[in-house]
Amino acid sequence: MAAGASRIFVSHLAGVPVFDPNGDQVGRVRDLVAMLRVGQRPPRLLGIVVEVHGRRRIFLPMTRVTGVESGQVITTGVVNMRRFEQRPTERLVLGELLDRRVSLTDSGEEVTVLDVAIQQLPARRDWEIDKVFVRKGKGGALRRKGETLTVEWSAVTGFSLDEDAQGAERLVATFERLRPADVANALHHLSPKRRAEVAAALDDDRLADVLEELPEDEQVEIIGKLKEERAADVLEAMDPDDAADLLSELPEEDKERLLMLMRPDDAADVRRLMSYEERTAGGLMTPEPIVLRPDATVADALARVRQQDLSPALAAQVYVCRPPDETPTGKYLGTVHFQRLLRDPPFTLVSSIVETDLPPLAPGTGLPAITSYLATYNMVAAPVVDESGSLLGAVTVDDVLDHLLPDDWREAEFEGTGAADE
Repeated sequence: MAAGASRIFVSHLAGVPVFDPNGDQVGRVRDLVAMLRVGQRPPRLLGIVVEVHGRRRIFLPMTRVTGVESGQVITTGVVNMRRFEQRPTERLVLGELLDRRVSLTDSGEEVTVLDVAIQQLPARRDWEIDKVFVRKGKGGALRRKGETLTVEWSAVTGFSLDEDAQGAERLVATFERLRPADVANALHHLSPKRRAEVAAALDDDRLADVLEELPEDEQVEIIGKLKEERAADVLEAMDPDDAADLLSELPEEDKERLLMLMRPDDAADVRRLMSYEERTAGGLMTPEPIVLRPDATVADALARVRQQDLSPALAAQVYVCRPPDETPTGKYLGTVHFQRLLRDPPFTLVSSIVETDLPPLAPGTGLPAITSYLATYNMVAAPVVDESGSLLGAVTVDDVLDHLLPDDWREAEFEGTGAADE
């Protein structure tokens, strides 16, 4: 379902097939997973519980869902087959929210929840439960009479977290609107015990974003307290260069064990990054820049640049290469900056506007030379190309700054915010 499309009631999704992009069935929807929020804010939909072959139930994050209809769900094709385990802050929509007795806010009248509706937020990939279909009258399986009506989530009470709730569940709900760096700030001031509780309650993508903003010793502390399979999931969700930096701080046996639990493609990216010296272009780069073939158009490039998960530095330019499109690519041909994409017609081939005069960086290029390159050419990202001419990745200015600042810069920033300890 595209952003802004009509909402879908979850009862219509129960049991529908889940397909990958090739049309092959992955499994069937058995439930949906939501996170309740403090007050009357609509719950955020985290993902779908999918039953695959052998009645095994796995978790499919909404970030891996490209289409939702009443008759089917389409995924990106990347599915983690580890068994689903519900976390303390999560609620099963079909299993825990339906048939629940709640109250109408305006009258206080008790009603029974028959269904809830989900909708994707405009211009975003986030999903929320925004409507509740209820029946007035007493509850009970045999009571089918009574007026039914659909109301806003905020029009009922009895779902959301209590404002006075304590523990990790309350903190996670409070943190939801904060940027990852601000959540990391708050975690930094918690006791190790409470920090571990909150980390365990965050979903994988959120925890990955927060870990990237924490000092290395606290990253190691948190990842070490997670179950190994969960830790591998979080490492997969992190940017490969940040995951490589974190793993390099772990004992060799722990590092290898986690790499073996990660998806092979993700582990291969991380191993490749770890093979370079830390303060070189190869050690600093991300292996996931925007790569386009010469026959791609400006419209294709702009569609890739608009992807929400990209950092501003990575979205600033695209890299034109011959196949294969995954790094290491075929021959690197050059770069097209975002501003140039805006100046040319959508049907223009990127190969006709590619910049070839900027020299790429070699993977062994040291940090001072990388800094000079970015400053000299006024760039926020630079291509890293090996001796054979293949694009290996891109170094972005934010990764360079992380290594130019003092080792304790994150702690200094945390101390300056005055956040209260738990």
